[in-house]
Amino acid sequence: MSISVGAPEHITSARGFGLGTTGCYDASANNRGIEFPAVTGHPLITLPEWKALESHAKVMREMHMRDLFKNDSDRFSKFSFKLGPLLIDYSKNQITNETLSLLIQLADARGVVAGRESMFKGAILNSTENRAVLHTSLRKSNKNGIYVDGVDIMQEVHAAQDRMKSFAGDIRNGVRKGVTGESFRHIVNIGIGGSHIGPRFVAEALKSTEVSELTVDFVSNLDAVQLDDILKPLDPAKTLFVVCSKTFNTCETISNAEYARKWLVSKLGDEAVALHMAAVSAYTDRALAFGISKEYVFPIWDWVGGRYSLWSAIGLAAIIVRGFEAFERMLAGAEAMDRHFETAPLEQNLPVLLAMIGIWHADFLNTPAIAVLTYDDRLKYFAGHVQQLDMESNGKGVMVDGTPVRTGVGPIVFGGNGSDSQHSFFQFLHQSPRHIACDFIVALSGLGGKDKIRDTLLANVLGQTEALAMGSVTADLSGAPDKLKPHKVFQGNRASNTLLLDEITPYSVGMLVALYEHKVFTQSLIWGVNAFDQWGVELGKELANTIESVLRGGHEALKELGETSNSSTAGLAAAYLVAKGRVQ
Repeated sequence: MSISVGAPEHITSARGFGLGTTGCYDASANNRGIEFPAVTGHPLITLPEWKALESHAKVMREMHMRDLFKNDSDRFSKFSFKLGPLLIDYSKNQITNETLSLLIQLADARGVVAGRESMFKGAILNSTENRAVLHTSLRKSNKNGIYVDGVDIMQEVHAAQDRMKSFAGDIRNGVRKGVTGESFRHIVNIGIGGSHIGPRFVAEALKSTEVSELTVDFVSNLDAVQLDDILKPLDPAKTLFVVCSKTFNTCETISNAEYARKWLVSKLGDEAVALHMAAVSAYTDRALAFGISKEYVFPIWDWVGGRYSLWSAIGLAAIIVRGFEAFERMLAGAEAMDRHFETAPLEQNLPVLLAMIGIWHADFLNTPAIAVLTYDDRLKYFAGHVQQLDMESNGKGVMVDGTPVRTGVGPIVFGGNGSDSQHSFFQFLHQSPRHIACDFIVALSGLGGKDKIRDTLLANVLGQTEALAMGSVTADLSGAPDKLKPHKVFQGNRASNTLLLDEITPYSVGMLVALYEHKVFTQSLIWGVNAFDQWGVELGKELANTIESVLRGGHEALKELGETSNSSTAGLAAAYLVAKGRVQ
């Protein structure tokens, strides 16, 4: 199958379609209290569509991919899709036309069409925090209004982008200088979670777009060793910090920001803070109280979740170093995927197809994990981004109505550089009785003059997917000693998708990230969970605050902890205080 959305060079024509053609949406007027589509009707596991898939799975578990390919010479063309610069092959899964038909019927029964429409219209899909979900508006190029609480957010979005473009250009061109009058050469992003993982991925993925004298580092660890190591070689007169925190009170981020501020003041004086620190936050007053100049503070809105925020000013450090033009092309690629997700029929919709194949693996074939394997070094942080995107979104214990989930939601996601991984955990992928699905991601073209290396790289990708799918049997090992044959047998029948990008460009990277965003959202609709909150991270933070007061309080506070907590926590706290000499 093939869908044309415009080649990467047609960026202008590829933008401007992200939220359909109905003009202005008003989330505040029309979408307050909207019922989440995925929890209407019968419980998931009692649906006839679910029961049909359970029966079909019994048959498919007995089918081997060797036979599926042998019996259908046209399998690749049936189960692959080309969308602009992206080709996705999903033929190496235990699926047939019947499988996909049944999965699409389930998607239809669970309200995927209504769900995606609600998201693009700004419905309150994040029901536990009473928030719209409008990260797609950040890559919407036309200025048709989208209203939240009576405010046209598109005007705010484009105004913020204009400021980001101007600010990044001024830093890159040396118009904005530090307190000593020198141009900036080092950018340090301070954040954590979505304020760290996404921007770090983008900065790395776009590093080949142009030559820049600017360097960029990313700080997230509360252990000061990380920041110390980054600061050691830097010239403070040429260093700009970008502090990214939606609330501007995230413990790890503010602790590191305070450390950076002290370093600046000790080297350059108090006046350096206003010229050497920028901020991205929804709480401008807190950034100003920290000492950051108002013109160096950029907005983020409550309808942008952290793991979806790389499209916003949270990506400022990457924008400064890689250029706003590259960032804009990335937005264009994402918007093209938005348009496809919003308008394509479910059976021809790439995010939906990948989502439903993932449902098939997790809930019907007992494959609860997926490895994301990138074979281009510029995508080396992509697996980490997908891990947060997926596991923080869909790793939930209750559905949006508060009732316990009754299926296995949210796969375990891990991965990394494919070449390194082949010599790390691929042994498990190929021969362990615990099956793990895989996504292989590689570009067809690398940097100029290295075609021979690219041949080797592509050969490894294809060889690994072939081995996972087809395996080998004893009959294939006629030359091996009998005692070694059991060790050299590969059962195969291990699922994988292969994603081929024409090349790593800002446009293709934008499409890739948006593809996974919409895949995760689609799965949340099937499982009936809220993909946009993350209450699971809160309890540990609250307990950490209590324990920190104990660690600072000494013997009496430790005694109280022993009375209110378990012996393990109290014992470990005591060991720390003894090591610090605060208690005997």
